[in-house]
Amino acid sequence: MQYRDFGKTGIKVSAVGFGAWPIGGEAYGAVDGKEALRALAVAEELGCNLVDTASVYGVSQEILGEFLQGRRQKWILASKYSGQKDGLLATLQQQLSILKTDYIDFYQLHWVPLQHQRHLYDELYAVKKSGLVRFVGVSLKNSLDIKYVLNNTELDGFQMPMSLLDPAAFSESISLIQRKKPAVLVKSSLRQGFLTGKYNANSRFTDPCDQRSKMSEQAIQKILRQVEAFRFLENDREPMTLSAARYLLSFPEISSVLMGCKSRQQANMNFAQVLERVLSNAELAKIKKQQQKLNLFPNIFLRLARNIKAHLRG
Repeated sequence: MQYRDFGKTGIKVSAVGFGAWPIGGEAYGAVDGKEALRALAVAEELGCNLVDTASVYGVSQEILGEFLQGRRQKWILASKYSGQKDGLLATLQQQLSILKTDYIDFYQLHWVPLQHQRHLYDELYAVKKSGLVRFVGVSLKNSLDIKYVLNNTELDGFQMPMSLLDPAAFSESISLIQRKKPAVLVKSSLRQGFLTGKYNANSRFTDPCDQRSKMSEQAIQKILRQVEAFRFLENDREPMTLSAARYLLSFPEISSVLMGCKSRQQANMNFAQVLERVLSNAELAKIKKQQQKLNLFPNIFLRLARNIKAHLRG
């Protein structure tokens, strides 16, 4: 396992982190709790020391609460406040109880607050000062959010979606990230599992516990067409998953790439095989060429307009 600086916090995190949404049972189908515990144990054995969860991730917190007993000091635990009506502090206290711990290492807002919600930043700073959390951040969506957070808050870092199919927000923000040096967690690294390469135009998602069952057929087919442009990254020995993760790891500004898994086999792939090699300059150049062909780096002014509209919608 490789370890990277978690922004300017002084701690090191594994380059690949454990994304706990899938083990919650409400994102990618039902979960075997015992197998989820075994997957976490494999991740730990392979050097993973970062896990990210949230109270809206099904039973993931309960599973983690059981797993972390006797090994809490080995892990950097990240979680989120997702807007529960009880408020941030009460929600945090409930999470601490479920997770069976007295602190969370990295506590995030699950969205960038709108103007009338900016008091939530002060609430984050307060729970950090109290010692209930060590570092604070936010989960965001686009380059406008990144710019606002890095220029107007005292947060320690943020979490953002990024993948082979979603390079633009990071690309547009990289110079600011390099200058400010925040902790950066990447989520949706496999674009809802589509970048595993396992799916094609005939794939169907019928499990109501699979978030993809709620996507329109048009949206699914668009993603699958984009995925086809990156088939050159897979072969008989290596699925697309590995190169999709290695692409993200090629950016040193990223602190950790979150990857979800529900089994020991997936854990071995995510926390061992991914790190067996790095992508060559030729592979990275071909990836960028394909991204440009797919217009994944759209006109900056068009993206800015879209970002502003998304920000206003919250």
